[in-house]
Amino acid sequence: MSKSRFVFDKFAKFLEEGLVNYKDFSDEVVNILRSKKEEIILKMNLVSKDEIDILNKRIEKLEKKIAEKKIKKKTKRAKK
Repeated sequence: MSKSRFVFDKFAKFLEEGLVNYKDFSDEVVNILRSKKEEIILKMNLVSKDEIDILNKRIEKLEKKIAEKKIKKKTKRAKK
């Protein structure tokens, strides 16, 4: 009985260590994949949503100014 208990304890310890090692290994793989993803994103020079919103607002303002200048230009021609 003591030998079977000893074998059972060793087997249980082996399984426990294996599961812990597997979890550590899977966490490490996930971390590596995340860092690679971030590297790829940085290489692509992607911009954030905030930057896109700011640029869209600037474009809208410039389009309004262009439209106003076209209207002024048309009215000046009409006066002559």
